Amino acid sequence: MTTSINTRIDSKVKEQATKILDGLGIRTSTAITMFFRQIILCRGIPFEIRLPNKTTMQAIDELESGKGVSFDNAEDLLKDLKG
Repeated sequence: MTTSINTRIDSKVKEQATKILDGLGIRTSTAITMFFRQIILCRGIPFEIRLPNKTTMQAIDELESGKGVSFDNAEDLLKDLKG
């Protein structure tokens, strides 16, 4: 027997997740079923949920405000990290 779940989710989140699932050949309903089965097997949420620390929050705020630094590739990032 199956049942329906009706939920509201941010359209951008749904779009991004659906694109990834499509690439994996997995339907959204199958992914949700997989998630629920993992909840049952783990007897809880199947991944760690934590609040970010102060440094991480500052980096997130910086990025969201457009002040963050971005790189076109990993090589440029590594060069910047080495100073």
